[in-house]
Amino acid sequence: MDFSRDFIALSCEKGILRFGEFVTKAGRLSPYFFNAGLFNDGDSFGKLCEFYARTLVAAGLPCDMLFGPAYKGIPLVAGTAMRLAEHGHNLPFCFNRKEAKDHGEGGTLVGAPLAGRVAILDDVISAGTSVRESVEIIRAHGATPSAVVIALDRMERGTGTLSAVQEVREAYGIPVLAVASLTDLIAFLGDTPALQANLPAVERYRETYGVSGDL
Repeated sequence: MDFSRDFIALSCEKGILRFGEFVTKAGRLSPYFFNAGLFNDGDSFGKLCEFYARTLVAAGLPCDMLFGPAYKGIPLVAGTAMRLAEHGHNLPFCFNRKEAKDHGEGGTLVGAPLAGRVAILDDVISAGTSVRESVEIIRAHGATPSAVVIALDRMERGTGTLSAVQEVREAYGIPVLAVASLTDLIAFLGDTPALQANLPAVERYRETYGVSGDL
């Protein structure tokens, strides 16, 4: 998808995707680091939400509303809903609080009532905790989690033979859509002379920790 390439280019330009030596939470030495929190100005964040909207539209999956898990999913779900409306898809959205509010409207949810087929928006999937909590919230309100949308799929094994994304697909039986994947990143590096020097290290990392692809 062309927009996957555009997303990677923007991430490199903004320093959101960097190359070097970085230690992951799992203790692995990674040749690249992706920090979606650095989409922290109006222009770049608006573009990020456009990429999420295009990923959802391109997938063609039935979707009635959006859900953003606290905290990173909150701006994502609001911004993506606005971008989808610009594309003619005016969907309601909802997000949760970490702690219940005991005054005003109360409860842990803010926004439209959870109903129908709900797409969950998050930045990445690492341990899958955020997705699990989101699925539980959505099902508890009688709605159906229909997809998860993330920015980057690192396509690397978790504790077992599956990647974190594959574990979510297997555990909940729902598709995980990524704006871009490690495969897209490797293709981008191969086609970008200024960044080609990073390609061998990223390919070695995939050979060591990568998964074979989709389930």
